[in-house]
Amino acid sequence: MQKYIFAYHGTPKFETPQEGAKHMEEWQAWSASLGDAIVDPGIPVGPSMTVTSEGIVEGGGTNPLSGITIIQAESIDAAMKMAQSCPHINLNGTIEVAEAMKMEM
Repeated sequence: MQKYIFAYHGTPKFETPQEGAKHMEEWQAWSASLGDAIVDPGIPVGPSMTVTSEGIVEGGGTNPLSGITIIQAESIDAAMKMAQSCPHINLNGTIEVAEAMKMEM
């Protein structure tokens, strides 16, 4: 099985703490539904900075990173299918799916 990275983009906005708690419950249920496919549940991230050849951009640019998860799947198609059911996309977020390349460092 190959490893894939889910890079979450976009920051959900919640009207109330209860909405945020509900989303977290949905995310935890989704994560649990992946079972052994989860290699690392990952971490959310705070506001980011983007370093470019022209300087530094505050806030991560136009599509800021909001967290990552590492999963394993038979193919990128299988990984994308897992990502499609994530509640993050129901809040106008996006999930970038990329294969983790095996490379000697």
